[in-house]
Amino acid sequence: MNTEQTLQTLTVQHHELDDRLHELTAKQHLSEPEHVEEVTLKKKKLQLKDRIEDIMRRRRQDHAHG
Repeated sequence: MNTEQTLQTLTVQHHELDDRLHELTAKQHLSEPEHVEEVTLKKKKLQLKDRIEDIMRRRRQDHAHG
């Protein structure tokens, strides 16, 4: 998988997590499993964001030095 495909995959995953988080936050009250899911999704979403930003930063550096 090339960098562009990886970036696309990570972006889609990030969007899917964001959609699910919106579903959870729209609820008045969360059950314990939903609360655990919310916390887990937030952590995964942040990890994906960090990976996306890292790839984009390296891409910019490569273009600057290329």
